[in-house]
Order: sequence, then C-alpha cells, then structure tokens
Amino acid sequence: MSADDLLNREALLRLAPELRPAVDPAELRTRVVHFGLGAFHRAHQAVFTEQAAARSGEPWGITAVAPRSAATVRALRDQDCLYSLTERRPDGHRTRVVGSVVGALAMGPDARTVDALLADPEVTVVTLTVTEKGYHRSPSTGGLDTAAGPVAADLAAGPDGPLTTVVGRLAAGLAARMRAGAPPINVVSCDNMADNGAALGRVVHDYIRASSWPDRAEILDRMAEAVAFPATVVDRIVPATSDADRAAAEAALGVRDALPVTGEPYRQWVLEDSFAAPRPPWELDGALFVPDVAPYQLTKLRLLNGSHSALAYLGAVAGLDTIAETMAADWGERLVRALCAEVAPTLPADGPDPVAYADDLVVRFRNPEMHHLLRQIGTDGSLKITERWLPALRELRARGTSTPVLELALAAWADSARRADAPADPAAEALAACWGPSTRPAETVRALLRVLGAADLADDEALVAAVADRLPALRTGHVEI
Repeated sequence: MSADDLLNREALLRLAPELRPAVDPAELRTRVVHFGLGAFHRAHQAVFTEQAAARSGEPWGITAVAPRSAATVRALRDQDCLYSLTERRPDGHRTRVVGSVVGALAMGPDARTVDALLADPEVTVVTLTVTEKGYHRSPSTGGLDTAAGPVAADLAAGPDGPLTTVVGRLAAGLAARMRAGAPPINVVSCDNMADNGAALGRVVHDYIRASSWPDRAEILDRMAEAVAFPATVVDRIVPATSDADRAAAEAALGVRDALPVTGEPYRQWVLEDSFAAPRPPWELDGALFVPDVAPYQLTKLRLLNGSHSALAYLGAVAGLDTIAETMAADWGERLVRALCAEVAPTLPADGPDPVAYADDLVVRFRNPEMHHLLRQIGTDGSLKITERWLPALRELRARGTSTPVLELALAAWADSARRADAPADPAAEALAACWGPSTRPAETVRALLRVLGAADLADDEALVAAVADRLPALRTGHVEI
C-alpha cells in the first residue's frame, strides 16, 4: 500500500465528515505533555482533550512521549499523529479519527525536546498513563524505591545523563522548569492507583531528594507552590488492538491506520479540583471535577478493577479468553455481584451506590462486541491486586467479616503464578519460586503473600488455609462461587 493510502492530514480531506476529528489539528499547539503512548490514553484523555479544544475554541494540543516504544512514535509521526478510535457498541461500531495529538516523542532519543517542553511556559499540563510499575514505588513504604535498578541508574546518571524512568525524566524536567522560573504546572496521574496524585507527587519529590542536585531543596520549595498533583479516576475499557481491529478501521476509513484503538462506549474521568495552572475545560465533555475523588476512586478500584482481575484469573482457570466469554459462564455475573457485595462495606458512604455500580459493570462486561483479553488484564498481577484486593481484604478481616470471594480470587491468582504461560509480571521469578515440588499448598500461599509485601496476611492462618483449600478445585478448572 502506498503512502497515499495511509491516514494523515492530507487524507482527512477525503474522509466523510462524521469520520473526521472534532477539531482541526493544524489549529492546536502543544499545551499538554503526556507520558505513555498506549491505547488507553488515545481512547480516553486524548478524546476528552480534543472535545475540550473543539467546544472551547482553545488550542489544547498534546505531545505524547513514549517511554520505550520508538516504533510507536515512528508510526504515529508517519500519520501526522492521527489515529482512529472505534467504539464497540452492541448496536454497531462507530469509527472516527482523533486529532488532539500533535506531536510524538521517544523519551530517550528525544530527551532534550521533552525537557524543553516541560520547561515551556505554554505547557501547563502533564498527564501520565505509565501503569503502576512505572512509578517504581516501594511495596513497604509507598515511596520511591531508590534501590530499584532503573531508578538507581537514573540517579547516578544525573539530569544530563540517559534517564530511562518516567519519574526521573519528569523530575529532571520539573526541576529545569523551577530553575527557569516558568509558570506553575499541573501533573496529572491517570493510572489505576489509590490516591494516584499523591503517589505520583511523592515519588517525584523522593527522586529530587535522592538526587545529587545542589539546589534540590530550593526546587522542592518552589514545587510546593508551583506544581499540583491532583488525584483522578479514569474509566474506559480499552482492549489490546488486534489485526481484526486494524482491518475494520481500514474498512471504515478507506485508508490504512497503523495505530487504531477500540473502546467501549462508556468513559468516565473524575478529577480533584486542585489545579495550579490553566487546564483544558474537560468538563465540556463530561469530566467531573470534585473536592475529593476518594469515593469514586475506591469504588472504581475495588469494584471495577477488582472484578476485572478476579474475572481474569478465574476465567483463565476455566480455559476462557475474554471478559465477555467469562461473563457468559454460569458463574460470571454471580462472581461480579458477589465480589461487589463483599467489598461494598469498605467503600465510603458518599460514593456511587455499589449495587447500581455492579449493575452497570454487568452490562459493560457482557458487551459482546468487546474482546478484552483476560491475559492482558492479568499482567502485572503482583502490582495490581496489591491495590485492588488486599486493602479491602485487610479491612474486612479486621472487622471479622468473612471474605470467600476475595479468597477464591486470590487462589486463582496464586494458581496462575505456577503456570508456564502465566501473564507477564515483574515478580514472575519470585512468584514461580514459591511453587516448589514438595511445598505444601498453605506454605505456597504464605510465600506468595510475602512476595506481595503482605506479611500480615501471610500470618493470617485462617486466610492462608482458606485460599489453599480452593486450589485443588481450581486446578481442575472448576469455579464455584
């Protein structure tokens, strides 16, 4: 296929109006820098930002920075940073091009340009979707793990060295901005972590404290007034893009899109209203600004994300591949509703109604047009379930409340750790080592919990026994709620 058949700005002129972006990309400027060039950002924040620009007439453009994938950067540049989004609806797919991304950079090779943007007075927002592991947090303290290899290497390299972590690059860029006396800036985490704004602020501050910069104290003082780290809740199911998705996008557009994304119709963005600098008016596209996101955050983290992880590991036990297939099993809906009911007592009273939220989850997860792979959801489980399951489990057990659904989910996760085809996990080697050939199930469960940094739960004999008792049935593919 020739270059003339590739999605780019010239090709937009040949597309039907309903397929074109909501805003002319040529009228936008980089006012937002985003770390993480994955599908979720392109199906979520980039859409909110495009609509905010279109409806306000303000030139809110995004330059996206890929921490690792130079190939994605090249592909996006080849398309003038355009890509298509397809909403998978039960009543038919809807495809259109998104135009809010106006630049694409590779964090390493384009480090100087990234730093220049972070210091640019016109850039007032930084957003991040780098997953939990991108924060390099210590499981025991929640702060920056300065002993982690990549972090230690960045600290040793200094601000002008080859920085490989997003935390290091962001800290160096913010430090340069503070030294230059540039205006305030908002740094907005869009990753699935409890209190993600504070978590991001802490690791950035920890990095600067651990640096050898002689002016680090002055930088931190300036940041206290000039850098905001608002908490957020993001929600949209965005499956990994398949070859079929690429073919469908090409059929809908009439041109080839190398980077299409797909998502469910539903999307939500709740943000703590504590910004230090101008931001896109995301509320024009339905974003919700609130004094405290904690009720929304915990509800989403423990109900939606918690159910997603439970479905992923239990569906894999049953030999299934997608969330929709798992929901079609005779226990799928029962699992979601039972987990939501079990965890509901740990949620703030002023948050969304857990029963209505569970109703919505059942509809969303059942969407037959969504092919969200269990394997994708199951990746990095040692990080995800530490956030999604363990705090609620601790709280319920401290109250003396039974936790059969979380125990079942934990058993399914434990079983996944012994498999040769287990989803990718940064702790994979340590997890697999817990499954010794002569190790008793309870000892294995105890060891797995310790790898998670959950020594308190590992010492809970009743919990360990309950999880271990579930393993034999799961190994035969039997799931009982």
